[in-house]
Amino acid sequence: MVRLTGGAQAARRAERVRRGMFLLPSLFTAGSIGLGYYAITQTIDSVGAIGNTGAQRLDWAAIAICVAIPFDALDGRIARLTNTASDFGRELDSLADAITFGVAPALLAFVWGFHWLPEAINPELRRALIQIGSFVCFLYLLCGVSRLARFNISHAPEPSPVSVGRHERKYFVGMPIPAAAGLVAATVHCCNGAAIPEWWLAALWIALVGLLGFLMVSTWRFWSGKEINLSRTQPFQLLALLAIFAFVLIRFSRGALFVVALVYMFSGIWARAAYSWSRRRRHLPRFAEEEQVVAPAGGARFADAYAEQMQEHGVRESWEEVSPAERHEMYEQGGHEADAHRAGQDSRHDDY
Repeated sequence: MVRLTGGAQAARRAERVRRGMFLLPSLFTAGSIGLGYYAITQTIDSVGAIGNTGAQRLDWAAIAICVAIPFDALDGRIARLTNTASDFGRELDSLADAITFGVAPALLAFVWGFHWLPEAINPELRRALIQIGSFVCFLYLLCGVSRLARFNISHAPEPSPVSVGRHERKYFVGMPIPAAAGLVAATVHCCNGAAIPEWWLAALWIALVGLLGFLMVSTWRFWSGKEINLSRTQPFQLLALLAIFAFVLIRFSRGALFVVALVYMFSGIWARAAYSWSRRRRHLPRFAEEEQVVAPAGGARFADAYAEQMQEHGVRESWEEVSPAERHEMYEQGGHEADAHRAGQDSRHDDY
C-alpha cells in the first residue's frame, strides 16, 4: 500500500473540491427545471379544479416561474466565478430554459387566458379565441426555443474577424426567454390567478403573447445586466440596492413584478425606436460631410468583415448604419483583429 505525502494528499483533496464545484451551477439549473415542472403540474391540475382552487394553482404556477428566473441567472454567474463553465452545463441550462421558460409559460398562458373563458360569450367567438390563443401560445414556445438555439450558435467560441463582445456583453440580441416568461407569469400573478372574464381581454392577451414571441426572435437590443460586478472591492452600496429591490419585489410582488417585467419589455422597444430615430438622422444631408472620416490602412477590409459579422449576428444590417464616431472607435479597437483573421491567426471571441 502506497502512502501519499502531505502535498499529494492536499492535491487530491483540492481535486475533489474542484470536482464538487462543477456540481454547484448544475444544482441551480436543476432547481430551475424543478420549478418549471412544478409550474406545469399546477397548471394542469387547475383545469379540473373546483372553485377558487383553480385560480390558486395558476397563481402558484406563476410564482414558480418567477422564482426560477434568479436560479437561471445565478447558475451562469456561479460557473464563471468558480471557473467551472462547461459544454455540459451550457447545454443543460439551455434545455432547462426551454422547459421552465418555454413550455411552462406557454401552457400557463393558454389555460389562464382561454380555457376559463365564460360560457356566456358568443360560442363562435369563444371557439375562435381558444383556437387563435392556442396557436399564438404555440408560436411563443416556438419563438422561445428558436431564440435559445440562435443564442447557442451565435456565441460559439470560434475565430471572429470583428470584436463584437463589447456590444454583446451589455445587450441581449432579442428579448431573453426568461424575461418573456417572467412577463407572462407576472401578469397571471398580478391577477391572483383569476381567469380572464371578458373576450376583449382575451384578445389583448393574444396580442401580448404574440408580441413577446416576436421580441424574442427579433434583433432588438435588451439590457443584459452583465456589467453589474459584485466582485468589486467594496460592493456594499450595490448589495444594499439589490436587497431593497428584492424586498420590494417580494413584499409587493403582485404589482412590482408586473411593472418590472413590463418596463423591461418596453425598454427594448424604446431602444429600438431611439435607434431608428438616430438612423434617420444619419441619412440627413449633413451626413455626407460627417462621412469624411479617414480610415486607417486596412479599413476597407475591416468594413467588409464588420458588415459580414453584423449581418450574421443580426445586430446591424450594413456598415453604413454605423455612425462616424463608432467607426473611428471600431477601427482602432477591432481593425487589428480583421488583419489577424485574414492572416489565419487566432482572435478569440469574447464571452457573452
